[in-house]
Amino acid sequence: TSTMAPKGCRSDLDPRYYLLCDINAAWGIILEALAAIGAVGSVVFMFALLILICKVQDSNRRKMLPTQFLFLIGVLGLFGLTFAFIIRLDGATGPTRFFLFGILFSVCFSCLLVHAFNLTQLVRGRKSLSLLVTLGLAVGFSLVQDVIAIEYVVLTMNRTNVDVFSQLPAPRRNEDFVLLLIYVLLLMALTFLMSSCTFCGPFAGWKIHGAHIYLATLLSIAIWVAWITLLLIPTPGPAWDDTILSTALVANGWVFLFVYVGPEFWLLTNQRNPTDYPIEDAFCKPQHLKQSYGMENRAFSQDEMTQGLGEIGDTLYAPYATHFQLQNQPPQKDFSIPRAQARASPYNGYEGRKEGS
Repeated sequence: TSTMAPKGCRSDLDPRYYLLCDINAAWGIILEALAAIGAVGSVVFMFALLILICKVQDSNRRKMLPTQFLFLIGVLGLFGLTFAFIIRLDGATGPTRFFLFGILFSVCFSCLLVHAFNLTQLVRGRKSLSLLVTLGLAVGFSLVQDVIAIEYVVLTMNRTNVDVFSQLPAPRRNEDFVLLLIYVLLLMALTFLMSSCTFCGPFAGWKIHGAHIYLATLLSIAIWVAWITLLLIPTPGPAWDDTILSTALVANGWVFLFVYVGPEFWLLTNQRNPTDYPIEDAFCKPQHLKQSYGMENRAFSQDEMTQGLGEIGDTLYAPYATHFQLQNQPPQKDFSIPRAQARASPYNGYEGRKEGS
């Protein structure tokens, strides 16, 4: 009836959706707006990622694009799942909450874990993982949580009773909810440790990417510690459970966008820096010549070489010339040009007379 509808909601609106429009309970409207803006931002980043694929010059950054696109899908799902926690818990929203919460977070942290592992290779000058391997690892890590969630939901619902989640006592429901996310907590811890390892290596250009993952995971850990603590202690009461979980979703989603996605997009189209790779992979660098470090006066060093080689007489090193050594020709004994000489004529002294006449 119209008298039961809260201020801001239509009189014929289903009571399950009152928190979406109840002005007296403003937290629902605020979280709804933040989740909607975050979802739109995630979609914009997804389209921007597709547009910028052709402009990514670094091959190792290009290899991470499919994994980062999967990460954006997970972030979009987090903002969408927020509405399932604003809507009242019932037979429809209960399985959705227990099933998708852990799966979406496992997708996000699996992508961050694979990216951090890839950075630990690059920061040490090693070869990075291929595009298909990174995407396959991210999907594979996230599928573990899918199996856990499916088994829990099927066993809890007994395949028939969809209202069991709303019928469970609040303490028991919250404990099951947290226990269902143990694998996600493991992924979060591994991601934090792996991102810490990205700071150890000679190629500092990749460390800024590791810093994005490190900070995003650190803030996520703080959010998770806060909402798990508030959910398990009896002080706030069951009436605040939906508020705590929906706030955690929105906060973690915006942390992912601000701390990881935004800075990564800023660096996405940067030109490839040869100093971020080993010497053999640098641009325009001869691979078979000896590399010299520091400043040296090559004229003096080459003069010393020519003094030692002058005694042998076979080779000569030319300063300020090419890398190749010049061969000396053996000296010739005679460089004079032979001149033509007239031969004596056989008819000299012949006058047509016989001798003695």
